[in-house]
Amino acid sequence: MRQVSNYARSLMMAMLIIGLGQGQALAQQDARTQVVQKTKVVFQVSDGDSRKWDLALNNIKNVIKDMGRDNIEVEVVAYGPGIDMFKFESPAASRIEEVIKMGAHVVICENTMRAQKISKADMLENLGYVEAGVSQLIKRQQQGYAYIRP
Repeated sequence: MRQVSNYARSLMMAMLIIGLGQGQALAQQDARTQVVQKTKVVFQVSDGDSRKWDLALNNIKNVIKDMGRDNIEVEVVAYGPGIDMFKFESPAASRIEEVIKMGAHVVICENTMRAQKISKADMLENLGYVEAGVSQLIKRQQQGYAYIRP
C-alpha cells in the first residue's frame, strides 16, 4: 500500500510541475501578445490669450516628445475666442502646423465659427471640425481621454 501511496504522490507532483510550467508558458505568451493601449489626451483651447496658446502648444509638443508619437493620441479642441489661434493670420500658425505634423489632431467648434461668422476658408489647413467643442470634450472624457486645459 505504501508503494501505491508513494507512486500517487510522485504522479501528483509531476502533474503539478507540468501544470505550473504550462501556466507560466501561457502567461509569457499573453504578455508578448498583449496589446499596449495608447495614452489619450484632449487639450482645451478656449482663450484668446496668445500666452495660453504658447503654453498649450508647448504642452502638446512636450507630451508627444516625452511619451512618443506612437504611444499617445493627442486631440486639441478649440472653441470660443480660442479659435482665433487657428486662423491663417494667427501668430501661432507655424507652431500649430508643427504639432499637427507631430501627430496632434485639431478640431474646431463649428458653433463658434457660425457665431463669429468665420468660414473654413479663414482657417489653417489640416484641421477637423465638430458641431460643438464642449460636447467633443465631454465625449473624449467619456472615452477615457485625459483632460488638459492650459
